[in-house]
Amino acid sequence: MLERYHRELLNFLSRQVSDRDTAADLAQESYVRVLSAQSGGQAVTNMRALLYRTARNLVIDQHRRNEVRKHDDLDGIPEDQHPPAPQHLQPEEALASSQVIRAYVATIEALPARCREAFVLHVFDELSHAQTAQQMGISVSMVEKHVVRGMVACKICERRLREPEAAPPEAQA
Repeated sequence: MLERYHRELLNFLSRQVSDRDTAADLAQESYVRVLSAQSGGQAVTNMRALLYRTARNLVIDQHRRNEVRKHDDLDGIPEDQHPPAPQHLQPEEALASSQVIRAYVATIEALPARCREAFVLHVFDELSHAQTAQQMGISVSMVEKHVVRGMVACKICERRLREPEAAPPEAQA
């Protein structure tokens, strides 16, 4: 019964792991596990489904093992030669990012209530101007004005974040 799925399973696994030899090993292991489950008294109603599920689980297990090996390989490398963490995970970058977010949140919170509501509905909730107008009970033109006001406030915030503030005149002397 299992022989009729061999080529199909092998092709499936080859696409998953991009290596015909590894795919053949995984197919063999899949057959062994399915046959041992069947001989162990487990009722198998859909042999093909069990075979594919087993094969997929083996692919996942292999991927996890490969990931662990990659991390284990770093243990033999001296500390000063470890690859750096991605830029967004660096402490300074994370702090700067959180400060930028806080600045934008403060800017949006400083908007008048109705302006802030329209801006948030349009930009963050991704409602169209018409949907926002309908939800707020105001005209589309008013929504457009509120959104523009919010965008201008955010642009000013962005400019302040990019350009360091000039030192006070007494500090320059």
